[in-house]
Amino acid sequence: MSKLLGNEILGENIKRIRLARGLTQEQTIARLQVLGSPLSRSTYSLIEMGRGNIFVNDLVGLQQVFNVSYEEFFKDIPPSRSFKQTPDK
Repeated sequence: MSKLLGNEILGENIKRIRLARGLTQEQTIARLQVLGSPLSRSTYSLIEMGRGNIFVNDLVGLQQVFNVSYEEFFKDIPPSRSFKQTPDK
């Protein structure tokens, strides 16, 4: 199984989408488990905080649970790992 390395922006996007759908973490996990995911709430919480990695299969499940395009998960993620945002002057 393949994993995506998590980061803070991905986690923030997942949380933003979940909250926009009016779901708690527990409700989200319950829906993922119905789809066959073994993801726990504690692991999911780490993903939202940008401190945990996510299996590609679980991202597919989240896309179905949230009914959003994949682009929403990657919104505002820069294309370069060395990208550093500097304040406007």
